[in-house]
Amino acid sequence: MIITLCGSTRFKDLFFTVAKELTLAGNIVLMPMVFHHADNDELTEEQKIRLDNLHKLKINMSDAIYVINYGGYIGKSTYGEIDWASKLNKQIFFLESAEQIPQEEKVETKEEAEE
Repeated sequence: MIITLCGSTRFKDLFFTVAKELTLAGNIVLMPMVFHHADNDELTEEQKIRLDNLHKLKINMSDAIYVINYGGYIGKSTYGEIDWASKLNKQIFFLESAEQIPQEEKVETKEEAEE
């Protein structure tokens, strides 16, 4: 399986730990290679956009994403990646239970309410 790791780049060490585990289990792992939060790198807005677009391309190439939601943390960018993967019908796995992650509220249609 091809899996893209998603999550905050502040968890750099955890990305490499998870990548190692998934690789040893026989998966191909794609992940960010610029960890500007962990490394305190300053990025231009153009660089941030380029990195976001590259990450979406990695998700496109993948069968699944694996969300590194350490401590339950999922930032705005990661929510966008989850949404992107969901729209592409990719499998979504989480490091920690996803029960605390808010789901879109399902609006019940009139037909469903009558069933």
